[in-house]
Amino acid sequence: MKGIFILVLVLGMLFTGTINTILNKLQDMTCVENCEDPDASHREYFEQPLWQTLNMFVGEALCLLVYYVGVYLESRRSSSSGDYQPVAVHPEDPTSVQADTATSPNRSITESTPLIAGSSIPPLTGTKNLLLWLPTLCDMTATTLMNVGLIHVSASIYQMLRGSVVLFTGTLSVYFLGRKHPLYRWFALIMVFVGVGVVGLSSIIEQPDPNKGPVKSSFTGVLLVVLAQTFTALQFVIEEKIMGRYELPAIKAVGLEGVFGLISVGLGMPVLYYAFGVGTGNFFDLPVGFHQLFSHAQILYAGIGIIFSIAFFNWFGLSVTRSISATSRSTIDTCRTLFIWMISLGLGWENFRWLQVVGFVVLIYGTFLFNDVVSPPPLNACRRPVVEDADEIVEP
Repeated sequence: MKGIFILVLVLGMLFTGTINTILNKLQDMTCVENCEDPDASHREYFEQPLWQTLNMFVGEALCLLVYYVGVYLESRRSSSSGDYQPVAVHPEDPTSVQADTATSPNRSITESTPLIAGSSIPPLTGTKNLLLWLPTLCDMTATTLMNVGLIHVSASIYQMLRGSVVLFTGTLSVYFLGRKHPLYRWFALIMVFVGVGVVGLSSIIEQPDPNKGPVKSSFTGVLLVVLAQTFTALQFVIEEKIMGRYELPAIKAVGLEGVFGLISVGLGMPVLYYAFGVGTGNFFDLPVGFHQLFSHAQILYAGIGIIFSIAFFNWFGLSVTRSISATSRSTIDTCRTLFIWMISLGLGWENFRWLQVVGFVVLIYGTFLFNDVVSPPPLNACRRPVVEDADEIVEP
């Protein structure tokens, strides 16, 4: 039964993660003006990265609702059972009260659930929750940059380039978290760098339509997606710093960042509109974006799908990490990139590129090597274990 449950979690993570990127790209490819013009260069498409960022934070905020529903149900169950505490007969049984809750897929999400068994660190409560606003700002910046980048590159290139987060997170963890990587992990980061470079190059040099200045456009897209990963890496490092000092269930952290993100984007959009967007029709033109979002059914329905897909993706991902391991989650996330690629090819959104295949293989090898999914090169110096970062897992 547990195997079926884990299979459902894995398939759910793959489906929701894949559909999220596909729906974002579908929005970008939806024509909103001059759609009947025979000259394709005169057509205008949905290019509203701020609204897409807002969508994402709505989805993340739903995780906070899930968290508090879990807290409420747990409190109801506790009050109905009184002071009775069942005694575990088999400690290895994942349904046992005394079993290791870190591996149980049915673990309750409560305010008192520690991140580490036996942890005595204080909970993150009250005004301390505002500490999560800093990684939220990093997330907001990264997501907006990636949404702009996705306009200029294909969905598969976009997803592969996101793998460069391993490079930035691995480097920043040395300076801000005091990690010490063995030699093979530095080799892995070099492989990631090379893989990302080849993937980006494949997008720039293999273009089907030279009439729209695609080389410049693709270069901009690649640059923005990779630049965004520096903010994502900074977000990860800050989150790890906070969670190392305070007890905080992961799903609550996602939900709080969603709420803080909604507030930040909600306050920032009017400011950006009056500063840069009035009458321009660009990314910051708030009324134009609102009109395009709600007057085109395909864009609206895709937006709703994005909200729920990001919410379920976070839940499935956290459940997979808890039920299997973070390494498994990283491997599964790689399969998501393959599905996005296959769907994009099947829909005719992009062409098959051998250079992209080569870059992706190198990128995945570097990621797997860094996360200890594959064995390091047979060098004694490379294979020396490092205790400090044995649990470090970075996902693309």
